[in-house]
Amino acid sequence: MIIGMSYWTRVLKRFLYVILILIGLFLAFKLAIFYTPFLIAFIISLIIEPAIRLIMKKLKLTRKTSSIIIFIIASGIIIGGVTWGIVSLIAEASNLLKDLNSYVEKAYILFQNFTNRFDFNNTHLPNEITSIIENSTGDVLDSVSSWIRNFLTGLLNMITSIPTIAIYFVVTIMALYLICVDKVYILDQIEHHFPKRWVFKVGKHIKDLTQTLGGYLKAEATLILVSFIISLVGLYILKFAKFNIEFPLLMALFIGFVDALPILGSGTVMIPWAIISGLNGDLKLGIALIILLIIMSTVRQFLEPKLVSKHIGTHPIFTLIAMYTGFKFIGILGMLIGPIILIIIKNVFATLIDEGIFKSIMDSK
Repeated sequence: MIIGMSYWTRVLKRFLYVILILIGLFLAFKLAIFYTPFLIAFIISLIIEPAIRLIMKKLKLTRKTSSIIIFIIASGIIIGGVTWGIVSLIAEASNLLKDLNSYVEKAYILFQNFTNRFDFNNTHLPNEITSIIENSTGDVLDSVSSWIRNFLTGLLNMITSIPTIAIYFVVTIMALYLICVDKVYILDQIEHHFPKRWVFKVGKHIKDLTQTLGGYLKAEATLILVSFIISLVGLYILKFAKFNIEFPLLMALFIGFVDALPILGSGTVMIPWAIISGLNGDLKLGIALIILLIIMSTVRQFLEPKLVSKHIGTHPIFTLIAMYTGFKFIGILGMLIGPIILIIIKNVFATLIDEGIFKSIMDSK
């Protein structure tokens, strides 16, 4: 059965489109790291834009006046939140670094107590096997301890780089003000310096892609933020209620990061934490963590269909493959980027995928 050249031309264009997008994403990622303050300012400006428009509409104010009002409010919240976050992170990370060895020792003792409940003599396991299990556990705990120590040391070095942090912060605030006040002028200048036809074509492709990818990222960011806030508030409530919660901010950040990974979710952290607490004799904390997880899951289940369902159409197995592929190529960060690339590929090849790629090849005349 002969396949028309127009079909292969269309497929080739799609592949080139994907390659160009991936190259663009790579360059955008590098530029985003370099221009982090401007990226943060742009994201914040998108978040507060509805508030600016609301004030313009309700109070009949100019965009500049409305932007200044919202900017002052947003800046106050940001300065307060960043100050509290830095102080809390320094305190928690320093305490965890200081007591890390004792936590690793406690984890090893807990594992030994757990394994001692089993009679290895009745299971007829050779002494060499039990020795390997114990040594492997020690090696794993040492590796995890080393990774946590390096991460916390790097985090503290970054946070305590006061001059760099100050410059980043000032540039971010200034960029936020200029973007909010002069958004219309900035967009006009971008459009003015590029050919109209090029702007129209690129704008159309970007719009189609951002409707899917941007909507997905916005929805996921909202869900992650909600999970982070609920876990942070919940853990601080438990801490004030005299539960054994020593690092609420660090744990909330970790829960938020894991929640950002497709398929896994906050239960990946909360359930083992609750089980370990129960095995360690702190049953009250284990039950409290399960209750907090139920609250987080209920809120997420309520919000997720409204926010995410229309942006995702891939089976979990393909998402898992994308996560694993990303992890193999670029590490932990790849687990976040892999599903994003999958969405881009699905969007580009939407027609061929909906028809069935092999079916469309066989049916081509």
